[in-house]
Amino acid sequence: MQPTLLVLAAGMGSRYGGLKQIDPVGPSGETVLDYAVFDAQRAGFGRVVFVIRRDFEALFREQVAAKYAAKVPVGYVYQSLDALPAGLGVPPGREKPLGTGHAVWCAREAVREPFAVINADDFYGADSFAQLAKFLTSPSASPRGFDPMSGHRAPRSMAAQFAMVGFTLANTLSEHGAVARGQCVTGAGGLLESITERTGILAGDVGPGRTFTGQETVSMNCWGFTPALFAGLDRQLQEFLRTRGSDPKAEFYLPAAVSEMIARREAVVKVLPTAGAWFGVTYREDKPRVVAAIAELVKQGKYPAKLF
Repeated sequence: MQPTLLVLAAGMGSRYGGLKQIDPVGPSGETVLDYAVFDAQRAGFGRVVFVIRRDFEALFREQVAAKYAAKVPVGYVYQSLDALPAGLGVPPGREKPLGTGHAVWCAREAVREPFAVINADDFYGADSFAQLAKFLTSPSASPRGFDPMSGHRAPRSMAAQFAMVGFTLANTLSEHGAVARGQCVTGAGGLLESITERTGILAGDVGPGRTFTGQETVSMNCWGFTPALFAGLDRQLQEFLRTRGSDPKAEFYLPAAVSEMIARREAVVKVLPTAGAWFGVTYREDKPRVVAAIAELVKQGKYPAKLF
């Protein structure tokens, strides 16, 4: 069974000042997302599903997804504030999107096979997709896993088997403003023990004697999952809505949800460290660095000058 690539593309990039997903960075007008789809396809992924918002669906289909139509099957999932578990409504006064955990939860009926999750505006590198494809097609990535809806603490041997590509914090910063990163703690066998969401990280916070050394392993939302994830997300999303949904700044983060599943022995997550390049366009001023880095990869022959 070929895995599916689930792309979180519902954000409009308010700090960046536009729809980052359609901003060209490659020599022939390619977007960061184009490189992700290209890398995933050559690694063996068989389908791409985009999580988007309906208000820019037509633009996204025309300017982004249309170029993939002849290359790989494409599907769509819509993230909206009122897409919630049965019996729950939007908390009064809630206007802020519910976050990455909710975005993945919205895909629960569209994805039935092992799948990877990525952000649409991050460049993860070919090695990340190759490692995820290998993991997701291995016997350990079966669709089965412990059902957290039962309410029982699972033996670790019954836990769902997931994976996360781990990046080095120093390689994921922006020179132009603060970023948020999921700081990871790993244990024996390279298994993820926990993720703590760190927000407001500046380049000046990293280095000897500072808040971070720069060598910390961080999550960039580059995951390998089975459908066993969705039951855990559903339970946690319900808890989030009941306890924090009315907080206008609270978000249901995917890394936090996975960390909670680990703590409850519902999942085991293998960290897949990569030395591959990561580039991000968090702020508009980041774009020239990304354009230059991709141009260098094309020059080295790692990508064709025209992807699609």
